[in-house]
Amino acid sequence: MSTESTRGRESEIESLLRDDLRGQSPYGAPQLDVPVQLNTNENAYAIPEDVAAVVAEFIGRELRGLNRYPDRDAVALRTDLASYLGHGLTADHVWAANGSNEILQQLLQAFGGPGRTVLGFMPSYSMHPLLARGTGTAFVDAGREADYTLSPAYVREAVVEHDPDLVFLVSPNNPTGTALDADVIDAAYEAARGIVIVDEAYAEFARDPRSTALNRLEGRRRLVVTRTMSKAFAFAGARVGYLAADPELVEKLLLVRLPYHLSSITQAAARGALACAPQLQAEVDELKHQRDRIVKNLRAKGLPVADSDANFVLVGGLRDAAAVWRAILDQGVLIRDVGLPGRLRITAGTEEETTAVLDAFDTAMEQRPELFDSATELQQEQQP
Repeated sequence: MSTESTRGRESEIESLLRDDLRGQSPYGAPQLDVPVQLNTNENAYAIPEDVAAVVAEFIGRELRGLNRYPDRDAVALRTDLASYLGHGLTADHVWAANGSNEILQQLLQAFGGPGRTVLGFMPSYSMHPLLARGTGTAFVDAGREADYTLSPAYVREAVVEHDPDLVFLVSPNNPTGTALDADVIDAAYEAARGIVIVDEAYAEFARDPRSTALNRLEGRRRLVVTRTMSKAFAFAGARVGYLAADPELVEKLLLVRLPYHLSSITQAAARGALACAPQLQAEVDELKHQRDRIVKNLRAKGLPVADSDANFVLVGGLRDAAAVWRAILDQGVLIRDVGLPGRLRITAGTEEETTAVLDAFDTAMEQRPELFDSATELQQEQQP
């Protein structure tokens, strides 16, 4: 086929695409073949052998029954998830799907759609506006305060002004790593007439896990807390996300879920991992330690880093973030340029990976001090 005919076909297909999708690019993060990859907030640790054995045992029980469809309502998995979450929740309060992205998509399908709006506070999880667009829901960005935080007054004012059908809150927030105070969630809920979603993908990494929005669920029938097994459970490849909410809200999601959307293998694997939650928590604690090590070390270099409640940190003080990203990559370490001026995001890794990224910053600050506010100032102070 000639290049001209290929271009013609692409143009023809483009013309048939929905207007709001034309010219758009799919979601994606750079995946480069380098020794240390700390750019996608994955759990740095592989599933331990003893946990893998339990997961395999759960999967094995399902293999001979794969000629049958799975439990379309995933009741056993939802029961296990409710037990893991606690807070008096039951299977009726919980829903599960293929990653938290599908959970968020189903919420938008059920309560958003054409003619409806969802309010977000960017910079935050970049999939929120993409999921909104995919479901025909208008995404309204209320921004954040100058330091990227959210106060009750700021959130309340934004909700009153835009009167959305849904509200996205993220705690801890991605990419800043900062958690929300309970009064921010309360302010959003009290001001909103629609669904308020608190995205807690990194909740298990919080410095105070008791601060979860699960504490706010009782009596708030329009509040939803979403979670994932990708991070704390090192289960990114399994694609399991879930939510906790009022049973009536959960029931409404069945109107938009695909039949048999969670395979028997996925459900079994997730149940096996949940059975090993205490073992996996040890690795969460180690990642929190490495996260705090990054914060302490970079602050000692004079770089501003916010306290993080996630498995990543956002470092500032960069005069040219893209150039710093390249300087770190040239040393075999991949971190994330999230598009914020003067800032880069670093996922907490193993002890060895953390050492590698900190060493890479040392080298970059020594060889290219003009790229860093603190390094340049330090160099000037040392000059006679």
